[in-house]
Amino acid sequence: MLETSSFEFDAGSLDRLVNPKETELDTTDDIDLTLRPKTLSEYIGQDKVKENMSVFIEAAKKRDEPLDHVLLYGPPGLGKTTLSCIIAHEMGVNIRITSGPAIEKAGDLAALLTNLNQNDVLFIDEIHRLNRQVEEIMYPALEDYALDIIVGKGPAARSIRLDLPKFTLIGATTRAGQLSAPLRDRFGVIMRLELYSFEQLTDIVLRSSVILRIPCDKKGAFEIAKRSRGTPRIANRLLKRVRDFAEVLGSGKVSEDIAKIALDRLEIDSLGLDGMDKRFLEMIIKGYGGGPVGLETLASAIGEESITLEDVCEPYLMQLGFISRTPRGRCVTALAYNHLGITAPANVNPAQISLL
Repeated sequence: MLETSSFEFDAGSLDRLVNPKETELDTTDDIDLTLRPKTLSEYIGQDKVKENMSVFIEAAKKRDEPLDHVLLYGPPGLGKTTLSCIIAHEMGVNIRITSGPAIEKAGDLAALLTNLNQNDVLFIDEIHRLNRQVEEIMYPALEDYALDIIVGKGPAARSIRLDLPKFTLIGATTRAGQLSAPLRDRFGVIMRLELYSFEQLTDIVLRSSVILRIPCDKKGAFEIAKRSRGTPRIANRLLKRVRDFAEVLGSGKVSEDIAKIALDRLEIDSLGLDGMDKRFLEMIIKGYGGGPVGLETLASAIGEESITLEDVCEPYLMQLGFISRTPRGRCVTALAYNHLGITAPANVNPAQISLL
């Protein structure tokens, strides 16, 4: 049984189809939940994670113990929440879903933990954003399955120890480096989710097209996969938008030609770059001679928040090798010049870095 306490949405750039974070575009359709696989055998990609996790789950079930606490980290949109639901399903227990910012005080954490049953899973998304006081109270809960709560103030204050059922905490984060060392050390299983290959994303698009009853051939699915930035969430989002073009401009089937027409009109190019990515690169090239330029200066010139550029644009552009960070600021590489069709100056670093 799936219990949902809260979901957090990113406030920046909600209109971007290639935004890897969960947005309202992904939660308006009730059928969206059915796109999530329910077992490890249905889960596409992340082969090493699946192989190891299946061993841990089987061992825990044989011992009739809860699974050790699990930390999943990696870029957004790769399936951390989905994998957590699969773990609970494979263990045959319930899962309760919440997020770090939603647990504001000790009472919120106590309410969550005391409502769990034996061996249940508590999933905390963006766990690096937990309140520090809440995090410290969580330490004995993770190690001793007990919760120490202070009741009252001043001389009348007293500590109450609540015994908890044995449970599994699954934490998900896009910024593992911001997790405090004491909290990170209490996870027995730490796994990183990697970006998906084009072939894996093609399989995901084809699977989603069957569930959504969208006629789609393999070439059309591959075209969507190429422009999905290695992220299943983006691939599923693009499939729905391409479907609209296929129904209005074509015969209803998602083919390679229709996918190209649709994604070109949505201004998503062959590498998955959208208008904001191109403005980012062109501003460094045309406005600052290819760099270096500071992030705050760049954000002001483009008219975007610096945190949006740092969290949404930069990671993918750096994976492509289109930009580099230096002590003086951001610089554009020769690969970006070539992709944009601009002649690179002779002093530009011709670094060759590939995504996959």
